[in-house]
Amino acid sequence: MLNSHPASPPSNDTEQITVRYYPVSNSCGTSASRELGVGEAFVVPSFELAEALIARGADSARVAISQIDSADANYPGYVQVASNKQLVPLAPFRFDRSILIVLPTYNERQNLATLIEAIGRYLVADILIVDDNSPDGTGQLANQLSREQKHVHVLHRPRKEGLGPAYLAGFQWALARSYQSIIEMDCDFSHAPWDLPRLVHRSSTADLVIGSRYVRGGGTQNWNARRRLVSKCGNTYVSLFLGSSIRDWTGGFRCYRHELLAKIDLETVKAKGYVFQVEMAWRACQLGAEICELPIRFSDRIEGQSKLGWQSIVEAVTEVPRMYFKKTTCR
Repeated sequence: MLNSHPASPPSNDTEQITVRYYPVSNSCGTSASRELGVGEAFVVPSFELAEALIARGADSARVAISQIDSADANYPGYVQVASNKQLVPLAPFRFDRSILIVLPTYNERQNLATLIEAIGRYLVADILIVDDNSPDGTGQLANQLSREQKHVHVLHRPRKEGLGPAYLAGFQWALARSYQSIIEMDCDFSHAPWDLPRLVHRSSTADLVIGSRYVRGGGTQNWNARRRLVSKCGNTYVSLFLGSSIRDWTGGFRCYRHELLAKIDLETVKAKGYVFQVEMAWRACQLGAEICELPIRFSDRIEGQSKLGWQSIVEAVTEVPRMYFKKTTCR
């Protein structure tokens, strides 16, 4: 099935800024270190050049892609809303494959509607909200959004069991409906909606695409020293056991091809917390999957509280060695 819901246009209630573009026509073009002012952006003719620019330090929110690489139509352009730094396309990217974005939610009522609207500005895709019986009414809001927007679907689960089981339920739902690309992302705006087309485009040649904080051009924003230390130490710990072929083992912004998820025995994936991301990447390695990491800038959540707790850390400490002793490492 191909996604066909209508586009969500940029908001009209806020002043729009005319964008001045600096063209980059090859990988040795305009320096990504150029200081861009309000209403300025780089423009490139392809996703490949966009990735080269971003790897050299350009902010993906300020890179416009003027033409879809595999289609026959020129991309119609972008606008910038005065209150935001990121560019907003006049029409969302549309790919020749069916796409599902899985959004696990627990007490995300403050973010849900805004995120769904933002996703629609950048990518034509279906959305599955997997709600674990949130006490703040997230599930009820999800039902309302589903009634209003045909591309939004809801999967209700009776209780909170952790990130892993929620994603697994979403993946199984997607496989049963033959979606070709399945994306996972957080519901708290930690993952930028404008990076979604980049992940989908790269998945045409990779089985698993990871939005990575720890490859050239990636990074974190609004993190304190403690959180940076925990994340860095976590990824280093995993790499010691499972190898260094993946720089961001714990990253949760990903695009899976249907074929890869179908090969993974999802029924045997046991991780519940954030080590779920490690286990899924490790299983992809074991299957010989083509894995690509694209640089992203991971931002701290806008609303709500972080769900990373000591239970997730303890699970990671114990489960990663279990993976190491079970099969070979990925290098």
